[in-house]
Amino acid sequence: MPKQLQLIQQKLNERFFDREEEIEALITAILSKQHLLFIGPAGTGKSELSSMLGHIVEESHYFQHLLTPFSTPEELFGVLSLKDLELGLYKRNIKNMLPEAHFAFIDEIFKANSAILNSLLTIINERVYYNNGIPIPCPLITIVGSSNEYIEEGEGLEALFDRFLLRYEVNYIRQQDDFIAMLKNQSYVEIPKLSLVELYEHQEKVSRVVISDALYKTLAKIRQALHDAGIRPSDRRFKQALSILKAKAYLAGRVEVLNVDLNILKNILWDTIEQKKKTEEIINEIAFDTVDTFIDRTTSEFDLILLNAQNLLIRNTPVARSQLSELLMQGKTLFIEVQNMNRQLPNRPELQNLKMDMHKRLLQMTSKVIGF
Repeated sequence: MPKQLQLIQQKLNERFFDREEEIEALITAILSKQHLLFIGPAGTGKSELSSMLGHIVEESHYFQHLLTPFSTPEELFGVLSLKDLELGLYKRNIKNMLPEAHFAFIDEIFKANSAILNSLLTIINERVYYNNGIPIPCPLITIVGSSNEYIEEGEGLEALFDRFLLRYEVNYIRQQDDFIAMLKNQSYVEIPKLSLVELYEHQEKVSRVVISDALYKTLAKIRQALHDAGIRPSDRRFKQALSILKAKAYLAGRVEVLNVDLNILKNILWDTIEQKKKTEEIINEIAFDTVDTFIDRTTSEFDLILLNAQNLLIRNTPVARSQLSELLMQGKTLFIEVQNMNRQLPNRPELQNLKMDMHKRLLQMTSKVIGF
């Protein structure tokens, strides 16, 4: 179990007020090897929280930089080597720069100009930096980008925006009690550390977290509902989102992704600010559908009742006959529950199908019991 990570999460929550979601996102991002974007006004702690990556993971290289419209490639990728330039080689000295970083925080990332953008996209996408045309593998795990505002259409930054799988709005402290506690706080919270090797071990365990067929079907339902609403996240985003779901489940101490983990998709599956609210509504409606939960519960209970009844038929004893009558009564009670739910929600065909299937199987079992 990831007790080590949970302790780090706990201590970060003690240090940063009203930043529980952002802290979970930060740890989830490094576990899943995905990139994270914070959008919000200055003074909300985006930089300080992101800089924790440089302190938490020992033996890692952390890079941090603030971009402006006048930033040059040298600031991110290193200066040109004069010695190589004399030989006609356009080669940069990348030591301690972004191409060698495991973690990076790029403030005002949407200020990236065309001279920086292509190399930045290649590092983010492929974890490769081309130095004088020679591909150099980058050890990059996670880049955290931040901006005070969203991109505008026509700026040519859509590809960069798309490469951040997780996107969070960071606002000022919401609750008055948290705000007062922040003002009064004088204590220093020591954040536990983990080694780079330990992080790799956690990442390997994350990859083994299970996603059930039922959950894949739920994801397909979410995709269809989003499409019906005119929201079309790419298949790539859905595929990459699986690593986030696994990391979220692992951080919670589980070995299987559950519906409750799907809530994080509200920070993944939208493209424009106008789509955010509708995306969250659709995810909540499908992921936490009480009808689906009801169907799952009644189906599993009914299957167990029939299985127990089948076993009792084989035994053929007076006690078995008495127990069979009781099981049949339990089965009929469940059937009535489904029937009532179907009356309340006649527009849900899955309830109608379940009712018909249960009725058929109950008749079959009743017939066997009568001839018992």
